[in-house]
Amino acid sequence: MKGKKIVLGVTGGIAAFKAAALASRLYQAGAELRIIMTPEAKEFITPLTFQALTRSRVYDDTFAEADPSVVSHIDVADWADVFIVAPASANTLGKLANGLADDMLTTTMMATLANVYVAPAMNVNMYNHPSFQRNKETLKRDGYRFIEPGEGYLACGWIGKGRMAEPEDIMQFVQDAEDVGTPLAGKRVLVTAGPTHEHIDPFRVVTNPSSGKMGFAIAEEAARRGAEVTLVAGPVTLSTPGGVQTRIDVESVEDMREAVLTHYDTSDVVIKAAAVSDYRPETVYEKKQKKKDDGLEIPMVKTPDILHELGEKKTHQLLIGFAAESERLEEYAESKRQRKNADLIVANEIGKAGSGFRANENTITFVDKNGAVSFPTQSKHEAAAEIMSWLQKRIGDA
Repeated sequence: MKGKKIVLGVTGGIAAFKAAALASRLYQAGAELRIIMTPEAKEFITPLTFQALTRSRVYDDTFAEADPSVVSHIDVADWADVFIVAPASANTLGKLANGLADDMLTTTMMATLANVYVAPAMNVNMYNHPSFQRNKETLKRDGYRFIEPGEGYLACGWIGKGRMAEPEDIMQFVQDAEDVGTPLAGKRVLVTAGPTHEHIDPFRVVTNPSSGKMGFAIAEEAARRGAEVTLVAGPVTLSTPGGVQTRIDVESVEDMREAVLTHYDTSDVVIKAAAVSDYRPETVYEKKQKKKDDGLEIPMVKTPDILHELGEKKTHQLLIGFAAESERLEEYAESKRQRKNADLIVANEIGKAGSGFRANENTITFVDKNGAVSFPTQSKHEAAAEIMSWLQKRIGDA
């Protein structure tokens, strides 16, 4: 953060007290700061607090033009390297999503060309409201990067999602994004994640233990590097990563196949991290099947092989697949790469304690036309970064 010119926008909400801590941390890290407060923010905390913590000017009035040689909101917009809004209220984000600029903060944000990061903070029901979710998706498409709120006890008494991210997490998110830059800008990346459900009857399914964490980490990392990301997610409980433009929720293999093929032709990169079912029940019963004393036999049939179909249809796309293996990783992964016409197979060692399905870490091996490269056990976010590094090099070579 040292030397970065950062505008910190503060909107109305009890989380404004966290913004003071964030401003102090940014100042101590060597950033140059300018603070913009909405009128509502001043109901919770004073401009003097930010001025004392950062030795920086605080703007709170669009028409307070102290320097006649410049127009304040344009001057601040042009000055900024980075724009952070924390807390970002539903009201301010709603105005921005609809092109409204009626205070110093919104006018400056609409004029800036800097990277914009927003950390929402609000009641859980406000956060889940369809209008806010529509506004959020609009702003993501406009290039805003969301630092997702946490879950827990909220100031209003409710328990749920809506608590502003902690100052240190906001700093880390912004620093990571700024360090990486946007080498994938202009690239369309399609990512699949999670398990699939194949119904036996309305209440029972054939599935696997995939949590979707790996695919979601890949989608987040691709978006962080500037790609336009479409995430096709099986049945998971994960929140959409910040920066992901489109999320499509599916259940079955056929659902996932349809979603992937719909977006395949316009994609530059496809990363098939989902753990899809290889088989489905031959018959899906309309009613719940009663328990039987002598057991239950379920005839199974093969599901469509999505990766193989994508390999056959491949024109300009880079195709990355995953292989969950418990033995002979390199051999099986290379065989899969050739059979599926993939550019890279990420062999995921399963059965290792603390790694693989549901865990927060993976032990992976890359297998491409140049051979195999193995990595030590690492977090899924670190593994996602390695995949993106491979992708950037491949695009650069091309």
